Amino acid sequence: MAMTIRYVIILAVSSLVISGCASNQQLQSGGAALQYSPVESAPGSVKAEKLWQAFERYQGTPYQYGGTTARGFDCSGFITTAYRESLERRLPRTTAQMLRYGDVVHPDDVKPGDIVFFRIGGKDQHAGIYMGDNRFIHASTSSGVIMSELNGYYWKDRFSGARRFD
Repeated sequence: MAMTIRYVIILAVSSLVISGCASNQQLQSGGAALQYSPVESAPGSVKAEKLWQAFERYQGTPYQYGGTTARGFDCSGFITTAYRESLERRLPRTTAQMLRYGDVVHPDDVKPGDIVFFRIGGKDQHAGIYMGDNRFIHASTSSGVIMSELNGYYWKDRFSGARRFD
């Protein structure tokens, strides 16, 4: 019995650690899926409108560690693909490289198209694309490519910074 409980606890903790890019911020308190148009998410931003098209194309694509295609994305794979296809820009492949090479953006100056980073398990290991109005798009381990809110219960205390690639 004690071994079974210990095994269940180990599995639960392992699942939490492995789900570093996990989120199910797609649901509001009422349970309705977040649905926004590009105009609502970033009025007047051509960059955001182009990125929104990539989001619409890949929304719901499953999470796949190391993935960079419509078969599956990890968080940085989705960002690099969205930037390459929408903006014809090549970004560094990993979140660590994006943090190193992007221009630092003060949290009060984050604009649509900026890359936002989150500290999971003490490390900067998750990223998404800020779309304006407190929303970002990203590939989560639990829901694939989704839109979430920066001040959502999972993300607000994990936000660690932003970078811009102009």
